Amino acid sequence: MKRVVLIIAALALTACQDGNPDRLSQGPDEFAIVPPKALELPETNELPTPTPGSANRTDQTPLADGIAALGGRGAPSGAGIPAADGALVNYASRGGVSPDIRAVLQAEDKDFIKSRRRLLGPRLPYSEMRLDPYTVLESYRARGYRTPSAPVLSDE
Repeated sequence: MKRVVLIIAALALTACQDGNPDRLSQGPDEFAIVPPKALELPETNELPTPTPGSANRTDQTPLADGIAALGGRGAPSGAGIPAADGALVNYASRGGVSPDIRAVLQAEDKDFIKSRRRLLGPRLPYSEMRLDPYTVLESYRARGYRTPSAPVLSDE
């Protein structure tokens, strides 16, 4: 009888655990706190028009900040294609543009996966398309390219 009570108590205690099992501590996540940008003094004393649902001007924008730091232009403020990218878009769409390309690709992908599962079973449908990073790394090194070091391939 004591064993049954102990087993039920152990199961009850493990069922009460919540949170992410990958985290070692149950404390706050210090990386979730991002400090805001510095406040700027406006040019005039007038308050800007409120825009509900939009981002705060002091929120961090790491992607745009990184692009600007590397000398690139940030995201265009208006809708549409920027004038600087017009030639690229025209060249890329020279063979025609399908407005429903996402739906077409999704349907083709579903058919491909269904046919692969019928033939090969529950294997990953794109496994033969997966690259082996160490083979690619060695091929680049054999051609004389400078490559960064890679983690050691373990035998596990």
